[in-house]
Amino acid sequence: MSRRTPILVVGLTAAGSDGLSSALIERVLRADLLVGGRRHLAAFPDFAGERLTIEASVEPALTRLHAAWQNGEVAVVLASGDPLWYGIGSSLRRVFPPDALEIVPAPTSAQLAFAALAEPWHDAVLLSAHGRPLAAIIPAVLTASKAAILTDHHQTPAVVAQALIAAGLAPESRCAVCEQLGGTKQRIVQATLTDIAEATFDPLNVLIVWNDHPRRPFPPGLTDEAFSTEAGQLTKREVRLLSLAELALQPGEVMWDIGAGSGAVAIEAARACPTAQVYAVERRATFIGHIQTNLVRFPAPNLHITHGEAPAACHDLPDPHAIFVGGSGGRLAEIVALARHRLRPGGRLVLNLIMTGHLAEAVQLLPTARVTQIQVNRGTPIQSDLRFAALNPVYIVVWRNEEHHD
Repeated sequence: MSRRTPILVVGLTAAGSDGLSSALIERVLRADLLVGGRRHLAAFPDFAGERLTIEASVEPALTRLHAAWQNGEVAVVLASGDPLWYGIGSSLRRVFPPDALEIVPAPTSAQLAFAALAEPWHDAVLLSAHGRPLAAIIPAVLTASKAAILTDHHQTPAVVAQALIAAGLAPESRCAVCEQLGGTKQRIVQATLTDIAEATFDPLNVLIVWNDHPRRPFPPGLTDEAFSTEAGQLTKREVRLLSLAELALQPGEVMWDIGAGSGAVAIEAARACPTAQVYAVERRATFIGHIQTNLVRFPAPNLHITHGEAPAACHDLPDPHAIFVGGSGGRLAEIVALARHRLRPGGRLVLNLIMTGHLAEAVQLLPTARVTQIQVNRGTPIQSDLRFAALNPVYIVVWRNEEHHD
């Protein structure tokens, strides 16, 4: 068996080979196989061995590299910045053990961006929108005081900025787009999120975003008396906490609160998970006013009010990961059918019911649902003693969408 030579993985900046030592350049030129993107390979026009360009899929390159490693060929992989930071390093580690790789990183593009801005970055969140859905990174930006985001030809700084504004980040938030970092064409553009959303930039860039008001979660459990309502129409605190636990809302997810009433559940969910998007659907104008009043008391910029009656009012809302139904307006069957159709795989439907007739209907509609009756008794002082005052019992019906669909 041929002696296996570790694969040399070299990180480059926009300076190309000019950013490498002469000894490292010599090692690259002596290799049998040179692998990298077109831009990387162009940094070594005098290389005389086999060249392999990484195209849309990295798999052909991994196959050839594995063969070279097994046959004792000297192989070099060229990458951007630190290959282990959103780079080819993770793909290489899927195929090769650690001792089969010799990694020589360059500064990451994020590191170079912060250096160009003279901005400390120990508290920054480092993200990549390169070939990844924006939904995976927007929540992290909203909760960070500063973030560095790698972009690509599709997820450009403008596209990312527009998504951040749509998610509620202040349009006047400070930003910087850092292009061609480490090269002779390096350019730094400092502007606001609004400015970036309307501009175009060199494809090789890093977007830096400062967030002066990062979202922080607030634990649920506000008292009933804290909310504006009427006639006591409110999901009581104890039932609210149990229902929120069943909804299990996660960062970046979407939740509907149908029959939102005064908005207690929707507001608590939005504040507890500030990067989720919560939609409160309520048909009564009076209670829309209560929701608005409660939002002044307990701000939640990720809560969106929809004045209308379900299911029609939900037509244009994004597909939810969780649905809470506090009131059905006599349309329980239609709302359950809507939930079964629109809930994402693994999504949770939580119903709060008081009437046994509604419970019987829900069980018939959702035969696999889990049902729990909650009876809350609150301690109330009486003279020098204590008595317990019973609240109306509530049935909590929980159903999970286990189906997988597009």
